Amino acid sequence: MNEAILSRCEELMKKGSTSFYQAFKGLPSPRREAVYVIYAFCRMIDDSVDEPEQSAYTIHEIHDLFTQLDEAEGHFIWPALRWLFASFPHLDKGPFFRQMEGQLTDLEVTHYTTMKELEHYCYLVAGTVGEMLLPVLRDDNGAEVAVNGIALGKGMQIVNIIRDVGEDRARARRYVPLEVMEKHGYTELDWQNGVIDERWIAIVHELKVAALDWFRVGMDRLDTYPVDSAFAIELAAAFYSTILHAVERNEYDVYSKRAYVTDELKLEMLGAIVKRYPMLAFQASRTAVS
Repeated sequence: MNEAILSRCEELMKKGSTSFYQAFKGLPSPRREAVYVIYAFCRMIDDSVDEPEQSAYTIHEIHDLFTQLDEAEGHFIWPALRWLFASFPHLDKGPFFRQMEGQLTDLEVTHYTTMKELEHYCYLVAGTVGEMLLPVLRDDNGAEVAVNGIALGKGMQIVNIIRDVGEDRARARRYVPLEVMEKHGYTELDWQNGVIDERWIAIVHELKVAALDWFRVGMDRLDTYPVDSAFAIELAAAFYSTILHAVERNEYDVYSKRAYVTDELKLEMLGAIVKRYPMLAFQASRTAVS
């Protein structure tokens, strides 16, 4: 595989998600490069829907080219994906197609009514990423812990939904389920006006509880992973779940403020987690926030 192609995937991940990049960059090769490729492709799928004017392909073109992956040309992602599937024979194309199905949902469903509907969406756009990563982070197909990988992805997506309420509202999308809003006496008009009060705080707290429940399931059975993969997963989960604390620090204003985790806090988490992985001290130094 041309190293320049994998480097371009790495750059996409480094630019698109510093938390994920910092968590996974300490993995050994080829696991590390495989994570970069998966992220880059998922980023392309997402951008084809959210930022179509800047995307190299439409979501339908991506679907067609991926279906004919052996012949696909015209972008570095296609040889990168061919390398990925050749390097990790347990990897299945199913989760990638379901990821596309989830992104297509954003073109058809812009407002959610129930938590059940939202959970299914979270599976399609994020639980599938857990399924993609399992055969890369493990030495088998990950079937034993599929429920855990999916749950972690769903928890991370709920964090995204909480963090991005304002950005999604600007796109005329409301992922916060109406049933949760009605439960706390919060209306569509309140959402449109960005009202932040005790009702909104209760809504965010309910979504936070759901996310943390999925995180707990997602972190089960980490002991069945190679130690370097377990470390990366735990670090990524810590970075991501801490976004919820940032939301609280912003006084639950996710309409006009972006919640993010500071590099200083990430270093604190890294230091705390690495104590449980003393055999990975060298890798942890490569993971250190820079």
